[in-house]
Amino acid sequence: MTEPPVDPAQALAELSRIKLDEISLDDMLRRVATLANRSVPGAREVSVTLVRDRAGWTAAFTGDLARELDERQYEQNRGPCLDASASGDTISLPDMTVEQRWPQWAQRAREVGVGSSLSIGLPIQESVVGALNVYGGTANAFDPPAIAVAEHFAAYAAVALANAHLYDSAATLAEQLREAMRSRAVIEQAKGIIMGERRCTPDEAFALLSKISQDTNRKVRDVAEALVARVVQRTRV
Repeated sequence: MTEPPVDPAQALAELSRIKLDEISLDDMLRRVATLANRSVPGAREVSVTLVRDRAGWTAAFTGDLARELDERQYEQNRGPCLDASASGDTISLPDMTVEQRWPQWAQRAREVGVGSSLSIGLPIQESVVGALNVYGGTANAFDPPAIAVAEHFAAYAAVALANAHLYDSAATLAEQLREAMRSRAVIEQAKGIIMGERRCTPDEAFALLSKISQDTNRKVRDVAEALVARVVQRTRV
């Protein structure tokens, strides 16, 4: 069932209320696409393209039509959403029947019922860029006021996406650091056990762990965890 339109100001206010520690990056992207679809006059479907290392993918979409038209651009490595991502500009295709920049893609758009489109660049950060893609069901679906609404929304969405991406990256880094600390702790415990049993130095203990790791094709951490577990088990017997 199609959701009712929402006033652009209400859409922006809804975005501003989102707490990044309570929503994932994927959910944020879906929320952006859904709100854009409901707030940009003339929009039929909306997607969000992200590009990293020149590889594009559709991170969120409101319908299969939007995803298909995006993916055709990725396959051909050309199209309005990729150009908008690279430049940060707004690329408008007001009438697919006379579009000459991407004629094959425009033909496919017409075949699936899209008469016009907007792709608005989202400069999220240096390593990741993107575009908000708005597809209209008819030619000239987006008049100047509608384009202005889309650009205003995209500018706000870019900030929200950048913050969400930074938060997600920070959370991932924090978890990686916690895992590294856990690994170091168990390796130090295993080294202590070996040093006590063999009366050797820390370097010699670690060298032994490394040799067992190579011989058994296991990570040093896994070898250390197994050794610590065996010692704990012996003390309980």
